[in-house]
Amino acid sequence: MPRTQTEVAAAVAEAHRREWGFVLAATVRVAGNIDRAEECVQDAYAQALQQWEARGIPAKPGAWLTTVARRRALDLHRRDATAQRALPKLVPDELVADVAEAVGGDEIPDERLRLICTCCHPALAVEAQLALTLRLLCGLSTAEVARAFLVSEPTMAARLTRAKQKIAAAKIPYRVPPADELPERLAAVLGVVHLVFTTGHTAPVGADLVRRDLVERALELARMLRALLPSHPDVAGLLALILLTDARRNTRVDRTGRLLLLEEQDRSQWNQSEIREGLLLVREASDHRPPGRYALQAAIAAVHAAAPTWADTDWEEVVELYDQLCAVWPSPVVALNRAVAVGMARGPAAGLAAVDALAAEPELAGYRYLPAARADFLRRVGRADDARAAYLDAIALTDNAVERDFLESRLRSLPTG
Repeated sequence: MPRTQTEVAAAVAEAHRREWGFVLAATVRVAGNIDRAEECVQDAYAQALQQWEARGIPAKPGAWLTTVARRRALDLHRRDATAQRALPKLVPDELVADVAEAVGGDEIPDERLRLICTCCHPALAVEAQLALTLRLLCGLSTAEVARAFLVSEPTMAARLTRAKQKIAAAKIPYRVPPADELPERLAAVLGVVHLVFTTGHTAPVGADLVRRDLVERALELARMLRALLPSHPDVAGLLALILLTDARRNTRVDRTGRLLLLEEQDRSQWNQSEIREGLLLVREASDHRPPGRYALQAAIAAVHAAAPTWADTDWEEVVELYDQLCAVWPSPVVALNRAVAVGMARGPAAGLAAVDALAAEPELAGYRYLPAARADFLRRVGRADDARAAYLDAIALTDNAVERDFLESRLRSLPTG
């Protein structure tokens, strides 16, 4: 059934958000290298814009896009066989032939874990592993990945290019490592999944607070890892963290789209199924001594999930857990989160002092939550003029419309004169 140009554009945009990682990961197996796979996938999306208007939007857009992209990759192999033999291969030729037989099927093989493991190869720097996987797996633009890492877009573009070149030059294989090799690569893989989740939980840019596609993608990947490594405490901890944090998803904005802080949320609407599963996983992950980074983050989320009301939150326990987290994962962002917890446990003056102690941290320069936290504590201690300046700093650094609207409303609420 023919569709309008507007309908098709919306469908293609939705397919990009939801299917990019599936389509690219499946196409890499045929294309033989990442750059060629990206070219074929981009061509498939371009064809969708042209063909769906006349032929109608397929029932399974991801399957359609994957079939088109992989057929394009096979065509390139056939037309350029000599040159293709000279290109570094991610997969052996027999796998290309194997996958070619599947082209045209209705089901999309889930190759995302292969793509993550390729991008998280130890030959790549950790920053490159995370950035490359977020770009390739989730289809984020270079600008969006740059914002997630708090670096400039040209810096991130160069980092991504170097990472792909290294994969090609080193002939890094496109596969899930054998069981005996997987644990050593696990830290990078977990870091990727965590970054996918945090980027979706609070989108760096855009009109919506949450990118549900990324949140769901991270949850699926965490469950995949859990199936691969069912007894690993870090995997259990990460899955627990995602579940306990995501349980609050539907209460984070009101009906008008206004941001709701944790103290304002209707806890009866939190996802109790995710909370129950998350609490069991926290206990499992915490049985390992010493508890790891994800187990501790999940334990902090569990404190909030277990508190029946905001007033019942055990903030001293949260501070203690952040102290342990700072010991196993020292990070200025973790220190900032601890400072906020200190302010909740011991009063806004104590929180302000803890935040101000981090002002000179270079990693927090340009991090919007530093001036936002400082502004809130300044507001609460009655320093309206200083709070106003801090809110303006936070607003200037905030590209998410929901967060910016919240900060602007707080700014307007400050007393004048």
